[in-house]
Amino acid sequence: MSISDRSRKAMEDLGLTGYEIRVYTSILEAGAMTAADISKKSGVPYSKIYEVLNSLEEKGWLESDSSRPQKFFPQSPSTALEAMRMRSENSFRESQSTIVSELMPIYTKSGIKEKPEIWVVRGIYNIAAKVNDIVQSCQHELLVALPSVAEEIAKPMQPILRTVHEKGVKITVLASEQTGSDTVKALSRVAEVKLKNSMFGGGVIADGKHVLILLGESMGENGMIDPIAIWADHAALAGFATDYFRYLWADAKAQKKDR
Repeated sequence: MSISDRSRKAMEDLGLTGYEIRVYTSILEAGAMTAADISKKSGVPYSKIYEVLNSLEEKGWLESDSSRPQKFFPQSPSTALEAMRMRSENSFRESQSTIVSELMPIYTKSGIKEKPEIWVVRGIYNIAAKVNDIVQSCQHELLVALPSVAEEIAKPMQPILRTVHEKGVKITVLASEQTGSDTVKALSRVAEVKLKNSMFGGGVIADGKHVLILLGESMGENGMIDPIAIWADHAALAGFATDYFRYLWADAKAQKKDR
């Protein structure tokens, strides 16, 4: 079975080997087969076929029966992907718990060491992770300036905003008038929201001391355009950003809070 290079690359990115992709797509096309038949159809050497089949079964991409000779048949792609996602999330949570519990005390203890006052953050995922850190550490007041280009960062942040809102944090969001109505409605449940026309910059300010400011875009090493931001734990910069936020807020349109 021939699949597109795009699909093949996507499967490889999920951790499937070339042999595993050939075996799975062969079974997907032909249905249940014995190991010998799968080897012939996929072109995977018979000496390797059980290793590949066992790996695919462990990863949730196929199942086997108890017939003699044993037959193997495919799981649906959606079922296999969901199983991989759940295993990946569980593995990440376990690794996160271990790393945070052991390494965070070391990081905290070393906080007296000299560090840059301003950090440059590149790439949508790195920026989203830093925003996540800032929001979760907020104790009292969170200011968010959300230009339309940053809307993709806002969507996965909504559960976190709800959590800090329930902790009693006051959240104020200044969003672009081009922001989607669903996003605005969701934000209005946990924050006071106003809309502003012609918003070019954006960022977050937590407790008047942690600030991340979106600067624009730059050319990444992969040749793709990446967003770029600066982050600082600096009261003076945060104060300047807060004053500018309140200046823009005063001229923005109020948005009713949606319960």
